[in-house]
Amino acid sequence: MNTPPRVFFVDDEPHIRAANQQTLELAGLPAQVFDRAEAVLPLLSRDWPGVLVSDIRLPGLDGLELMAQAHAIDPDLPVILVTGHGDVSTAVSAMRAGAYDFIEKPYPVERLIARVQRALDRRTLVLENRNLRVELMANSALGPRIIGRSQEMCRLRATIARLADTGADVLVLGETGTGKELVARSLHEHSRRRDRNFVAVNCGAVPDTMIESELFGHEAGAFTGAKSRRIGKIEHAQGGTLFLDEIESMPLSAQVRLLRVLQERAIERLGSNQLRPIDFRVVAATKVDLLEAAGTGAFREDLYYRLNVVTLHIPPLRERRDDIPLLFHHFLLVAQDRFQCDAPFPDPAEVAHLLGYDWPGNVRELRNLTERYVLLGESFGWSLQELVAGPLAGAPRSLPEQVECFEKSLITQALAASKGCIKDTMTALGIPRKTLYDKMQKYGLSKEDYKS
Repeated sequence: MNTPPRVFFVDDEPHIRAANQQTLELAGLPAQVFDRAEAVLPLLSRDWPGVLVSDIRLPGLDGLELMAQAHAIDPDLPVILVTGHGDVSTAVSAMRAGAYDFIEKPYPVERLIARVQRALDRRTLVLENRNLRVELMANSALGPRIIGRSQEMCRLRATIARLADTGADVLVLGETGTGKELVARSLHEHSRRRDRNFVAVNCGAVPDTMIESELFGHEAGAFTGAKSRRIGKIEHAQGGTLFLDEIESMPLSAQVRLLRVLQERAIERLGSNQLRPIDFRVVAATKVDLLEAAGTGAFREDLYYRLNVVTLHIPPLRERRDDIPLLFHHFLLVAQDRFQCDAPFPDPAEVAHLLGYDWPGNVRELRNLTERYVLLGESFGWSLQELVAGPLAGAPRSLPEQVECFEKSLITQALAASKGCIKDTMTALGIPRKTLYDKMQKYGLSKEDYKS
């Protein structure tokens, strides 16, 4: 079965076209040859995953003009110019104008193959970078917070969309660093409460002696040091959302009062006998099994059942590795803007290393790694692998596991970018239809999951 061309080769001499086409195809680089530049331009597009190789001296439109028009279609399209000895200075000027590379005649076939392959690798990274940007924009239906294409994250976004306007209390379960507060904020921002306060309280960070005053507020003179009235976090969340993080850390005495507030939807400040009706939604988050904690007496069972109207589980990053390139790219864009630094998207080998790491700190660790990469990677000569392989790095996965994980990620990205179109996915990946279908079956991928 024919494979779509990855190289367009332009030269007006028939024997040179034939020889170079054979050379490229024997190297596994499908090529299409042309005798005039004008014939190539209609075939170029921003999505074409290939490289343009052209002689500088051509009848009609020459190689430099061809490059200019190709870059008008896509400034990132790699163009390799072929030059005679007398045109080297012209080729150097063309490099400054945006040519990817140039080759001086006569050249060994190995040089042509090596430079075309490097240009193809560059083109693959550019298109992958674009596809990730497009997907990040597509994920903005729930804001830039819930990012991921894995089944687990698609299901989580759908559940948030369903629950957002119901007002039901929600319990969010996930390991440290998975993004529990981001889920809570998404529930708030996509509900009719979005214009009122989102009030976040980290129960583990408030001293036990202060937690009740912090949550419920107090009247002047309610206790020693209470010189004036204070509005508590629950009352401040009137009409909005109260997010209780690390709720497993809340003292039992405060749990009793919170249970009453949740049941009656009314609050009584410390030192007051007046009940004040409160309209608010509670989103609680925990990294432990609250039912198990209730069994040991560390958490009230009745409060658990009151909070557990709906439970949203956020999977750890090691269970949704397909999302790692997309998340990394998102954090890369954010870090570049924050620190005003440029950093290239990593090459496939480095992405494979990201996919092979277990990320004990989850998304928070990935974000921190991305910021280190932007700040230190390019400027100080640190590779992404060296930055990952710090004191928190665990045992690496086997090479076959990393290769399979990376391959699945690339196919998933191509399917997402092409909205499930098999032909476009084949072209983007440069593989035959049967190979693509075999790999999709191997990894449990279906084109139907990516159709818009």
